[in-house]
Amino acid sequence: MHRYRVWQWNVAGDTLHHGSVSDGLISAAVASIVRSGSQVATVNELCRQQFEALQAGLVAAGWPQNADDFAAFQPTVRGVSSVCQGQDFGNALFSIAMLGTVDRVTLPSDGSGEQRGLLCAALQDLPAMRFCTTHITPSGAPSVDGVPANVRQLEAVRHRLDRYHRAGDTVVIAGDFNAQPDYARLDDWYAPAVHGPANGHNTGAYRELDDTDGRNCPGYGEWTATGPPGAAPPCGNGGKIDMIFVREDAIAGSYRADALKIPTTCHGVPAKPSVYAAGSCSAHRILAGHGPVQVRTPAAATRRSAAGMR
Repeated sequence: MHRYRVWQWNVAGDTLHHGSVSDGLISAAVASIVRSGSQVATVNELCRQQFEALQAGLVAAGWPQNADDFAAFQPTVRGVSSVCQGQDFGNALFSIAMLGTVDRVTLPSDGSGEQRGLLCAALQDLPAMRFCTTHITPSGAPSVDGVPANVRQLEAVRHRLDRYHRAGDTVVIAGDFNAQPDYARLDDWYAPAVHGPANGHNTGAYRELDDTDGRNCPGYGEWTATGPPGAAPPCGNGGKIDMIFVREDAIAGSYRADALKIPTTCHGVPAKPSVYAAGSCSAHRILAGHGPVQVRTPAAATRRSAAGMR
């Protein structure tokens, strides 16, 4: 059994920060990761130069000294002059333990200029443990087969996670899913045990680390995104679209997550009335979660692989 602390944040690295590495975003992220004691951090909407600055900041904070071995980046927009000062834009994953195999999966197109993806990495010394991040499109426009693009992307992510599971891997995925827990398109994510007024009709295999929050909205969790939600949240607060999922059958004990306050130390970010304050480092709250999971040991993984090759 292994217990992990996972940290997730959509930082709006282009929209709010325009690719800046010196306006306070990087220092706020590093400070929060270190303070939370997290071993894994996932970041959405990050510019390439911000990814590199965050790598350097974590190294300075005591994370692995070979920066190339603990961080992975997946561009979703490449070399557009109006985005990230012309540098790549995408998602990132950082681990205090060295990373092994990294998979970058392209998701079905939503018809925009952004090619969204799923970024997953196994741990070098525990290859049956994988961490993933994704940023699902908010678009419900029909894809080529008529199914909404956001539904197709969620299906593609879930199918890849199912493949990992069938291979014997344990996966923790964190990201911006652009769907609230009670939306129908997440019914085949949440396990049936998650059932109640705030989130029902579930048929899936996963638990979200904030779904047992009895204080804020059982089955749903705390809000994470500022601004008007796509549909009225069941408990009357802001919308929750940032999540950390683990398969129910991999969870080995109690778990929880908390949505943290948005840092307001980013200079040059103007206030958006009734949405976020001046100096806000993101339009999203940080989600920090922790819990124990069952993971096959490298020796067991080797035996399984050898058996499969006979």
